[in-house]
Amino acid sequence: MKSFPPYRVQVVKEIPITTRQEREEALARAGYNMFDLPANMVTIDLLTDSGTGAVSAAQEAGAAAADRSYAGSDSWFRFKSALEDLTSFPHLFPVHQGRAAERILFSTALKPGQISLSNTHFDTTRANVELAGAQARDLPCPEAADLDSRDPFKGNIDLGALEETLSGPDGSRVGQVLITITNNGGGGQPVSMANLKAVRALCDRFGVPFFLDAARFAENSWLITQREEGYAGKTPKEVAQETFALADGFVASLKKDAIAPMGAAIGVRDENLAKQCEAILIATEGFRTYGGLGGHDLERVAQGLREVVDPNYLRNRAEETAHFARLINEAGVDIVQPAGVHGLYLNAGRLLQHMPPHGFPGHALACELYLAGGIRCAELGSLYLGTFDDEHNLITPAPFELVRLAIPRRTYTLAHLEYVADVLATIAKNPESVPEYRVTHAPQLLRHFNLKLRQVS
Repeated sequence: MKSFPPYRVQVVKEIPITTRQEREEALARAGYNMFDLPANMVTIDLLTDSGTGAVSAAQEAGAAAADRSYAGSDSWFRFKSALEDLTSFPHLFPVHQGRAAERILFSTALKPGQISLSNTHFDTTRANVELAGAQARDLPCPEAADLDSRDPFKGNIDLGALEETLSGPDGSRVGQVLITITNNGGGGQPVSMANLKAVRALCDRFGVPFFLDAARFAENSWLITQREEGYAGKTPKEVAQETFALADGFVASLKKDAIAPMGAAIGVRDENLAKQCEAILIATEGFRTYGGLGGHDLERVAQGLREVVDPNYLRNRAEETAHFARLINEAGVDIVQPAGVHGLYLNAGRLLQHMPPHGFPGHALACELYLAGGIRCAELGSLYLGTFDDEHNLITPAPFELVRLAIPRRTYTLAHLEYVADVLATIAKNPESVPEYRVTHAPQLLRHFNLKLRQVS
């Protein structure tokens, strides 16, 4: 029997309806950068699932009753209790968002010249590794290279490459192994428990800390219950607890799987590392019991952590994403298979196969989705991952040209997703009409947030 959303809507917010001319003018003013579009010019916003979910009545009730004490508030203890229940970590710190957690942990765990190994570092993760003076290396599993493969765990790290690196000439330089669950930069694909256990064993063997980027821990846990042998009878919460028990520490943006507008956390087991993190936290974010968050944020996160592991919620969210994937395929557009949960990744390189990498097919498709339907999304292709010369010309393209449609939690109905699929179907009927783009300005670090482009007619 098909599931339905385990909640009902009690508060709604009007969304902007715009004309194509208005969108053309807005996108040109933004320098063809999705991040510079004002939200009041976006109809369906699939740019990110971070902090964009709909909060529950229980979350807002907790926020209204929050304790705003500077130190040791009741809200802090509820936040801490919810995280302890899931993670079992003895040292937990609240932070305002995930990139702050990354900065604090990596600046203490990594030394200049060291290497961070990962299934895939996402954008701010890679930037914070590099700001710590270390090098970020991705070791995705071989199955990830086949976008059409339905292998259930294409988010895994390549265990052979991991062991080879740890045992090779660079092994002494490895400062951490970081596994992102789910693998956002790798198409939103999950990581299996078997892979996580094998990583733990290798890290023990070579004496390297094992950390998690656990922003989507609940969705990864749900996919393990659905796809991995031996876990069908487990609850998502039990799988999450087993996952966290394997790691030496974690960072987590709680704007994803805690369904909160703001918040993040750091968890570590080592007392000395905890003391170093705490010192930086207090100096740069806030006291250890609030970390830059208000009491209302702590309360929303605490409640969201309980709601997100509800099997009914996760089942419905996964089914909605799977339904969205079918609609997109029927529209004539391929995605990274199999469908994950938090988002779908369009194969823009295949749809716009007439366009060379230096025309930025992923970005071109993202722009066309906005121009045709007011839909905002993000490119994960050569604009994001390619290398450029000083004149902003593409030197090395990305291996794939993708567009991520990130799905905010409890925010859009199936009718909204059907509208997006309809717009895609219109584009797919005449893909050769989609124009190329050229970069006119790009900073060195996290360029996709601040770059500017022009349309090539």
